[in-house]
Amino acid sequence: MAPQPATIIAAFERSGIIPVFYHDDEATCIEVMKACYEAGIRVFEFTNRGENARRNFAAMRDKKLVDMPDMYLGIGTIKSAADAESYTGQGADFIVSPITDEGTAAYCRKANILWIPGCMTPSEIAVAEKQEAPLVKLFPGNVLGPGFVKAIKPLFPNLKFMPTGGVEPTQESVKSWFDAGVVCVGMGSNLIPKQLIDSKDWAALKAKVMQTFAFVKALH
Repeated sequence: MAPQPATIIAAFERSGIIPVFYHDDEATCIEVMKACYEAGIRVFEFTNRGENARRNFAAMRDKKLVDMPDMYLGIGTIKSAADAESYTGQGADFIVSPITDEGTAAYCRKANILWIPGCMTPSEIAVAEKQEAPLVKLFPGNVLGPGFVKAIKPLFPNLKFMPTGGVEPTQESVKSWFDAGVVCVGMGSNLIPKQLIDSKDWAALKAKVMQTFAFVKALH
């Protein structure tokens, strides 16, 4: 049974950073999650983007349950209720979508699992709000920018926002987003560079995540 949505959101806010990652290799997925965990991160979004997604997610979940019990592991790139239900059955702690799919929203409400829809316009955010999403992913973040957050926050005072895509692992970038009013940021290849993955330099990856995590912690 998935944790309560409010529990996950609180963990997102404590972390400030949500790593977003996919790789075809099972061992690589586990090592990346482990490096993030050792760097202090307690939330992780694995994305449903490749043919090995289900297998690798299951392996990550098993590893998490044994060695990282306080890590929340969710699944991203979910565009249908069927996929949401499948991954919930595999033990996903939360569901992230690139879109505002009403079927997925309805399933997650019924299952009492946190659903985080992806939005790019005020109209899409309004749909997400009507579907009772407490936290909205602003995607792609690099297109929207912190100024977009400042403009829409007064329109949706009861929603929390998380930009994903284009957030840089620098003090300046992180500060600009949090100053605009987001509660956390999703970070993919900027936080988890392909170069470090290919070289399997997990120590360097851990150090990079720790540094970025420190930028966020300095803002609280």
